[in-house]
Amino acid sequence: MAASILSNPTLSSSFFGNRLSSQGNSKKYSPRCFCFRRTRCAVDTPYEGNFSKFPRVNVWDPYKRLGVSTDASEEEVWSARNFLLNQYAGHERSAESIEAAFEKLLMTSFKNRKKTKINLKTKLKKKVEESPPWVKNLLSFVEIPPPVIILRRLFLFSFMACWSVMNSAEVGPAFQVALSLAACIYFLNDKNKNLPRAAIIGFGGLVVGWICGSFLIPLIPSFLLQPTWTLELLTSLVAYVFLFLACTFLK
Repeated sequence: MAASILSNPTLSSSFFGNRLSSQGNSKKYSPRCFCFRRTRCAVDTPYEGNFSKFPRVNVWDPYKRLGVSTDASEEEVWSARNFLLNQYAGHERSAESIEAAFEKLLMTSFKNRKKTKINLKTKLKKKVEESPPWVKNLLSFVEIPPPVIILRRLFLFSFMACWSVMNSAEVGPAFQVALSLAACIYFLNDKNKNLPRAAIIGFGGLVVGWICGSFLIPLIPSFLLQPTWTLELLTSLVAYVFLFLACTFLK
């Protein structure tokens, strides 16, 4: 077998694809065709992949980029943003462009609201300055506290009103009215640090509320009222409103 190999040697190369053969004294070679097959990998995949690209990525106007009108409401802007994000969620650059336009519109809306509030305060201040002297003197006794204080005191006097209505069939609202008056005087004294002044304002609010209730309650049709709701109870409900206004908005 070794003799046959030596008598007819054959050299082959897989790299060049050529076969060299030697028979006798003649040397011949026959070239073989070869080709390289390109290997596919993740680098060959385009950046966008198979996801659709947002066509208005480079549009400067945020309204046109989101496809909404300049007078669109905040709900319409939110709807457009959510719709576009769901449609182009797989394309990172598209999502960034949509979010950038949405943030610009939010900032514009915030600035407009702030400007409107400032203009409203300026107009009110201007009207107060142009009002008659007696109106200025009356408004000098009024102040608007923070919303938290307003809600707390509104809750307190609402609780007193509900308590009076629930016990209307048993006893009158005298005890609840006394507690409401004491609470009103306490809040006024805590604000002004002047107990006599707080007592005068508190009793004044109670008297004015009771008088107004005595005139307003008979004007209400009787079929709108429960049989257990007496005139004293309904008048006390009006008094609670005036006590709340006195201890909350008066200086």
